[in-house]
Amino acid sequence: MARKTASQGTPATAALAAAGVSFTAHPYTHDPAAASYGMEAAEVLGIDPARVFKTLMVDVDGRLAVGVVPVSGNLDLKALAAALGGKKAAMADPATAERRTGYVLGGISPLGQRQASPTVLDESALALETILVSGGRRGLDLELSPQDLIRLTGARTARIGTGR
Repeated sequence: MARKTASQGTPATAALAAAGVSFTAHPYTHDPAAASYGMEAAEVLGIDPARVFKTLMVDVDGRLAVGVVPVSGNLDLKALAAALGGKKAAMADPATAERRTGYVLGGISPLGQRQASPTVLDESALALETILVSGGRRGLDLELSPQDLIRLTGARTARIGTGR
C-alpha cells in the first residue's frame, strides 16, 4: 500500500506513519449535502460498504468510548456496552465527540485522536484483508489491515454492528 502525501496529512496519517504502518489514502470530494458520510465514501470510492467503517463516539456508563462498525449497518449500543463491561450506552454529544477526538463529525478517525478512548471494532472486520476508516477529515478515508487498526488503537473486537 502507498504512503500518504503531505497534502493529506492529519493526526491519523501521522500516527500511521510514525508506527510504520502501510496504508492507502483514499481522498475524495465530500458533498456537504450527503446524508451519510460513510455511505458517501463507499459510493464515491466504489468500495463495498461492508469494508468501509464508521467511527462513533459513545457514552458507556459515563465514560467515552469508540465503536467502529461497517457503514452498511448500525451500531448496537447494548452490544458495545457489554463488550466494554458496561450496562448502558448512548451516542455521545457531538460537541463532546469533537473535543475529545480533535476531529469534526464526519471526519472522526479511530486513529490519532486527541485523547484516546476504549475502542471496539466490529468483528466483521477480521474477515477482511483491509478496511477503510475515516482519515481525520471529511473526504479522506484510510485503508489498512484490521490487525494494524487493532494494534494501534488497542481495540477489542466484538459483534457490535447490526444490519449487515
